Amino acid sequence: MVPFTISNVRRGSDRLWVHFACLCFISFYVLYLLYEGYKGILDCRIEHIGNHRHRSDQFTVLVRGIPLCTEHKAHGCCVDHFFSKHHPYSYQAYQILYDGKNVEELQRLAASIERKIKMLRQKARNQNSGFVLCDIFRSNVADLGMHEERLQEVCHQIRLLQCENILKQKELSVAFVSFKSRLGAALAAQTQQHVHPLLWITEFAPEPRDVLWNNLAIPYRHLALYKIVGFIAAFLLTVFFIFPVTAVQGIVQFEKIKKWFPPARAVQLIPGMSSILTGYLPGVILNGFIYIIPYAMLSMASLEGCVSKSKKEIKACSMVFYFLVGNVFFLSLLSGSLLEQIGESFTHPKDFPSHLASAVSAQSDFFMTYILTDGLSGFSLEILQLGLLIWHLIKTHIFSKGTKIDPYLYGFPYYRVIPIVSLAILVGMVYAVIAPLLLPFLILYFLLGYAVYVNQMHDVYEIVYDTCGQYWPHIHHYIFIAVILMQITMIGLFGLKSKPGASISTIPLLILTILFNEYCKIRFLPTFCHCSLQSAKENDDRDEMEGQTEVNRENAINAYHSPWMRPVNLGQESSSIQPLVWS
Repeated sequence: MVPFTISNVRRGSDRLWVHFACLCFISFYVLYLLYEGYKGILDCRIEHIGNHRHRSDQFTVLVRGIPLCTEHKAHGCCVDHFFSKHHPYSYQAYQILYDGKNVEELQRLAASIERKIKMLRQKARNQNSGFVLCDIFRSNVADLGMHEERLQEVCHQIRLLQCENILKQKELSVAFVSFKSRLGAALAAQTQQHVHPLLWITEFAPEPRDVLWNNLAIPYRHLALYKIVGFIAAFLLTVFFIFPVTAVQGIVQFEKIKKWFPPARAVQLIPGMSSILTGYLPGVILNGFIYIIPYAMLSMASLEGCVSKSKKEIKACSMVFYFLVGNVFFLSLLSGSLLEQIGESFTHPKDFPSHLASAVSAQSDFFMTYILTDGLSGFSLEILQLGLLIWHLIKTHIFSKGTKIDPYLYGFPYYRVIPIVSLAILVGMVYAVIAPLLLPFLILYFLLGYAVYVNQMHDVYEIVYDTCGQYWPHIHHYIFIAVILMQITMIGLFGLKSKPGASISTIPLLILTILFNEYCKIRFLPTFCHCSLQSAKENDDRDEMEGQTEVNRENAINAYHSPWMRPVNLGQESSSIQPLVWS
């Protein structure tokens, strides 16, 4: 691949201006696509919200930091007094939350006993249909009666814990407040309610299916500490990952290994082994490590106390992307003495573009192998779902015998797919001018990925939440970083090729790209982060014209009930106990 790179252009050649022209063309075309993409996604977001006016989260606000009512010693009455006073025309109802850890444990125990009762009843039917020993039959009947009695006791305990007098003692300073209109909800969610910024904190409520109920019990004042813990955990994981990446690059630098460790020359005695060892094996090992990282980062994001699954996965998505950029891209570029090169980059920041340019030129073969390996093995594993299938088998047959069997396919793993695809875009952008031969492999990679993921999203994965396009600002930012790295690399490369005119001419292009990104933040990002009063009012007017206002209000009132406060629907065969009712 080396003969087809920019390395073959001699120093000071005027042909480097052709590469500069290609750099300008690619940069402006990508910026145009980013602008049109941002604008198109924004229009789709507004249209999608208007077409899903039945969603209860459009009428509901999550309120945290609720003070305790001094008169009634409860948070609930304080919510009603506050919003009845400050939002008298739009306030509708509230749903206070409770600490339901004990109820949740009892509900899991009741569900487990119910499954055991069903299994015993099934055994009893099979025994009645054939010849069995009387002792075995009597033992099954005795076990069935014992489990039914135990189930009644557990359900009685749940009823006691769900009584109103007990619940008042476990109130949290969190509530879901529903409003009569979207306009009222938008005003309440996007304004400061109290002079004390840590009291009456409001934000739009996530979808009911998107809520992480356990995280709502975390006091708002402690969230900063949780975020610090999550950041430290992610940072430590990133640091420890340096060692496997360095080991992989050691395999690539096989010539240096032979000098340091002469017995390694025995590999050359096997025909083709040296090419496999230095070409294909590093990509396979690196992809194996990368497959684990998204799930580890999702666990790190869980430590930050996000109130919804979507926010947690968006956070994990950014953590995985920066991890891949730092550990896979930059560390793979650094060869030789790792610490020395990192030290030089910090002590002499002006030399960073030249160091980056020389490293990028030397690692084109490695990244081409990485793209091919990721395309062939990654998409194959995505279709087979081998990892989740193995985990499902381990969980059901080793760790969870006799418990509820959940499907091993879940929602679409945005936190895994988006960062890996964004890294491929970054590699393609950086090498678009330096090693154009890499682009056909990238095009094949994206075509194959499009075919695979369209099928997976349509026929395999389940939609577990709807963000209305909240991922796009992050994807836009990832592509922007790719363009910036491409331009910084070319500044250093033109300097190495003794073409200072082209290097200096790239600096205004870099500044223009940064200004474009700031413009997009001003033009598009606020509409993704906030709900405009204009859109809220227009959707309210459409509801009134179609007669859907009252229906949507009632849905919003009844939507946000925590799982441990909902009735336990036990099977009729397992017990005669009626579903639990919260009084």
